[in-house]
Amino acid sequence: MNDLLLRRVRPGLGGEPADVLISDGRIAAITGPGEGAAARVIDGHGGTLLPGLVDAHVHVVQWSTFRRRIPLDAAKSAAEAVELLLAHLLATPGRPEELVVGAGFRDGLWPDKPHKDLLQHALPGRPVALFSADLHTLWLSPAALRLIGRDHPTGVLLENDCMSATAELPSAPVEVQDAWVAEAVAAAAARGVTGIVDYEYADTVTDWTRRRLANGPLNARIGCVIARHLLDTAIERGHRTGDVLPGSDGLLKVGPFKLFVDGSLNTRTAYCHDPYPEGDTLGLLELPPEELVPLMRRAAENGLEPAVHAIGDQANTIALDAFAELGCAGRIEHAQLLSPRDVTRFAQLGIVASVQPAHQPDDRDVADRHWHGRTDRAFPYRALLESGARLEIGSDAPVSPLDPWDGIASAVGRTDDDRPAWHPEQAIPLADALAAASGGRRGIAVGDVADLMITAADPSHLSPADLRAMPITATILAGRPTHVSA
Repeated sequence: MNDLLLRRVRPGLGGEPADVLISDGRIAAITGPGEGAAARVIDGHGGTLLPGLVDAHVHVVQWSTFRRRIPLDAAKSAAEAVELLLAHLLATPGRPEELVVGAGFRDGLWPDKPHKDLLQHALPGRPVALFSADLHTLWLSPAALRLIGRDHPTGVLLENDCMSATAELPSAPVEVQDAWVAEAVAAAAARGVTGIVDYEYADTVTDWTRRRLANGPLNARIGCVIARHLLDTAIERGHRTGDVLPGSDGLLKVGPFKLFVDGSLNTRTAYCHDPYPEGDTLGLLELPPEELVPLMRRAAENGLEPAVHAIGDQANTIALDAFAELGCAGRIEHAQLLSPRDVTRFAQLGIVASVQPAHQPDDRDVADRHWHGRTDRAFPYRALLESGARLEIGSDAPVSPLDPWDGIASAVGRTDDDRPAWHPEQAIPLADALAAASGGRRGIAVGDVADLMITAADPSHLSPADLRAMPITATILAGRPTHVSA
């Protein structure tokens, strides 16, 4: 027996004081305060005991690397992004031949356009790579283009060009990246996270198996998503969504199979029914139905559930039509803009709406501009919930921080600053937001898997701003503490 007692906790929202005994990775008993006993004890100090959080959409290596990049999220123009870059380099200069990497810019409302010449003028001959917040745009200097053997008229690469160029840029050695990943997952555990679905565009099964062997016990359950280019490999290996990977103590599972139908809002490549006001385009259709359906069919026939990236309303229609044609289980990632008739189809087809509520406050201004007249059906979480759809909350880190409390607060409050809530009619109740951020779990019961967190305060009494700053007393994974507050 490997017992752990959580003393002086309040199970569930509004719960009464209790002791909770964990044995063999599950909740064994819930007793009155002072009645439990075990060799190991964590004092909850009257905090609330809740299911552990599951971030349903993370790019783990990119997030762990992003934490070390020059932040550009405050830039209001291309020129200001360059100024932020220069200010950072002035404070922490590196070697002239080193690749300068910045991240987090949002150019959807910029009055000027990013261009390689701006980087060349500011940093002559220096290789510079700047990533947009949504990861769909990569802004390169002439020297960085030469570094990867490319030429480009503007140095601003979108979508597939962005993704392929990203893979060609110099990166840290694998052992260094793995150390960064371990740090990032430990930081996530300190926010109550017990599960992560890794959407990194890589062989996540191999990568996480290596990390498990090299670094010992994992601090989160990991879902290893299958990238499009690895479909044949996954089938040859016999991987099926939900399979537990051997030798992982049950903490590594095969995730879904990821496909892109369109791009993103900030890049103006989300594929819509109506044209964008500037440029008169509908966005970018990455996979038309005649290519999407066969890929989804092959995956589903081999036990891999499709996870389809769809942001624009026409992209979501195409994805839902494909699921309807195939009749398979799966999920749509993002679902940011929906046609009214498509809202109810998620529940009708049994498709998970995997959403990132933290994007809504970030994107409200660019949505008002580029989706003008349609924002009443943008990020429509209450409408989806009321239709019976299953919501799962993720961060899409590094697009937003790997911190589900940010997403929970955004889902409940529909703002993250001092402005009024944006389309508050689409806000959802706290209990539903917590369930969506906990893999669907609600409450605490004997027999549950002991993936848990203790919050210092009852979330039901807090404002959205206080939810974002929620102190975590302890995080428990399969009965093992992965974080205990000092």
